[in-house]
Amino acid sequence: MAASRNNPSSSLPARVAAFLSAQTSGDERLSVGLSGGCDSVVLLHVLVELGLGERLAAVHVHHGLSPNAGRWASFCADYCRRLGVAYGLAHVEVDRGSGLGLEAAARMARYQAFAAVAADTLLLGHHQGDQAETLLFNLLRGTGVTGAAAIPTNRQEGRLRILRPLLGVSRDEIEAYARAGQLEWIDDESNADTALTRNFLRHEVLTALAGRFPAAERNLAQAAGHFAEADALLRELAVIDWQAAADGEGLKLSRLREMSLPRLKNLLRHHLRQLCWQVPAAARLEEFARQLQSAGPDRHPALDLAEGSMIARRGVLCWVARG
Repeated sequence: MAASRNNPSSSLPARVAAFLSAQTSGDERLSVGLSGGCDSVVLLHVLVELGLGERLAAVHVHHGLSPNAGRWASFCADYCRRLGVAYGLAHVEVDRGSGLGLEAAARMARYQAFAAVAADTLLLGHHQGDQAETLLFNLLRGTGVTGAAAIPTNRQEGRLRILRPLLGVSRDEIEAYARAGQLEWIDDESNADTALTRNFLRHEVLTALAGRFPAAERNLAQAAGHFAEADALLRELAVIDWQAAADGEGLKLSRLREMSLPRLKNLLRHHLRQLCWQVPAAARLEEFARQLQSAGPDRHPALDLAEGSMIARRGVLCWVARG
């Protein structure tokens, strides 16, 4: 565990209060994802200082990946007890054979646990540094605009809304608050393992960038915000295009042929996400979109996906889920 006894002032509570005032109502049940790390420890402390303790709870996800996992759970339980906050512990099993990689598999298990919390809104401690890392990570994988938007400030996950009040706050500001309050937190030993991609980006790449560009982290996070705005505009455009081409639950091929290729791909991606279907690789989607625009009346282009198929028939593009 780490702790400090310095006492600088911080505007962090006021910023979090302004965020919550804009994003939440006064009667929502709130829950905090409490890992025990500095970010979530600070977030929970700020919320209690703002007087939200009565409608606040915390949940700690026990992944079982570290020999220290039990100690972390005990730390979080004790921290909540001292703050007077209701505490919940969720045990999960990470599927190491999922093919997603350990980081992604653990993240999936964690969000499945979050989906079961008894709250209206889940608050997470992601900060500006996490945003910069995620943007770099996604860009290096060849992402589009949605991926470049990185971590959303506000996201709906089924019945649960997820908010990130610290997304515009730097690591330094968060640690300064922790030092001022003499807070203790957990240091997860895996965070130093640069064999893990995000740790490599954090410790090697962003550190090197900061040596040449001191505002790199802030500017990357700001760029993610610009991409998020562009993504929102593309979603609005897709809604307009859907309304113009709709034929029941499908789309008229005649209208799709009038669209530019980028606009058609945007519409297809948007509807796949609405259906919660996996969007195919860019090359597959582009080839299918070209087929839709060029196929004669006797041709019936189809794209098979894990969740179902996109099929052109009788002049209409349809989405057929697997039975």
